[in-house]
Amino acid sequence: MPDITPTTRPSDEDLARLLTHPRYPRSNGYDVRWVIENQMGPNALWLLEWLAPALGLDTLRPCARVLDLGCGRAMTSVFLAREYHAQVTAADLWVKPDENAARIAEAGFADRVLPVHTEAHALPFAEGSFDAIVSIDAYQYFGTNDLYLPTLTRLLKPGGRIGIVVPALREEIDGAEPPEHLAQWWEPDFWCFHTADWWRRHWTRSGAVEVETADWLDDGWQDWLLWVDVVAEESPQEFHRTMARWVRDMVRADAGRTFGFVRLVGRRK
Repeated sequence: MPDITPTTRPSDEDLARLLTHPRYPRSNGYDVRWVIENQMGPNALWLLEWLAPALGLDTLRPCARVLDLGCGRAMTSVFLAREYHAQVTAADLWVKPDENAARIAEAGFADRVLPVHTEAHALPFAEGSFDAIVSIDAYQYFGTNDLYLPTLTRLLKPGGRIGIVVPALREEIDGAEPPEHLAQWWEPDFWCFHTADWWRRHWTRSGAVEVETADWLDDGWQDWLLWVDVVAEESPQEFHRTMARWVRDMVRADAGRTFGFVRLVGRRK
C-alpha cells in the first residue's frame, strides 16, 4: 500500500489513481476530493455500489422513490439520483438538512433529492411510500432491536426491497470481552456489529421480509484500510484525520480476522 504522508502528499490525479477500484466502476467517476471532504466513515459510495446489484437498483423504474436512511452528508443520495435516476429522500439525524440541501444543489440534484431531518424511530412517512430503502453504515445503530424492521418496512410498497451495508464481524464473539488483539481500540458501540448469519436470522425472525442476500465482502477490510489511509492525511477536517488514523491502526492490526462488511437485502412480504 502506498505511503501517504504530509511530505509525499499526492496530487488530485495521484489520489484518483490510488482510489480507482475495479470493483466500483461507478464510484470511480466521482471527484475524489468531494468524496474525501464529505465522508463520515468507510467509503459509502463503494459500499452502496456493492449493495446495488443485490438490491436490484438497476431494475427500478425511472423516478422510483428511495429512502436513504442515515444518509450522512448525502453523498449516497446524490449517487442514487445520478446513477439510478431515483427520487431520493435523504434522511439523517446528525447532519442538518440545510447543509445537505446546499451540497445536493451544488451537485445538480436539488429536484431529485429531498433532505430531511429525522430520527430512525420517528420517520414521518406514510405506509407504502417507497419502492426501496437503503442504509449505508448506519443501520447497525438502530436496527438490532427485534421490533424495528417491521415498523420500517411498512414504509415499503409490497414487494419493495430494503438493503443495507454495515460494519460486521467475520464470526460472532463469545462472552463479554473483545478479541485480545483489538482490546486497546474496542468501544462498546462495536457490540452492535454482527455476522451475516446473525443478520439473516434477525431479519427472518421478524417476519417482515424475505431475506434475499446476506453475505460478507471478501477483502473488505483492505478497502477500508486503503480508504482510511487516505482520509487520515487528506481530510480537510482535523477530527476526521484523527479518527481515520485511529481506525487505520485498528483495521491494520486486525487484518481481516474480525472486522469487515456485510450486505443484507430483504423483500417486503
